Amino acid sequence: MIDSTRATIVFMLTGLVCGLLAALFIDEMTLVQYLLSGVAGSLIGGYVSSMRGIRLGSLGPLATQIATSSVGALVVVLLVPMIE
Repeated sequence: MIDSTRATIVFMLTGLVCGLLAALFIDEMTLVQYLLSGVAGSLIGGYVSSMRGIRLGSLGPLATQIATSSVGALVVVLLVPMIE
């Protein structure tokens, strides 16, 4: 599988998981809104970290993708209810 395709799939799956977890603990939006916010945040987190050259020490590329997309997804999922 091409690396960019794999990265996109990892970002999307991580975003879905973060959105689902947020929906379980925070009851301010619908499940679909959390899932979409998680995916958007995951993609944003991955994009920002790659553009800024953020590296997470000795973690491998896959672990770095998961960590950065998780952080991005959590930030967006937590910020969206505050904006609405």
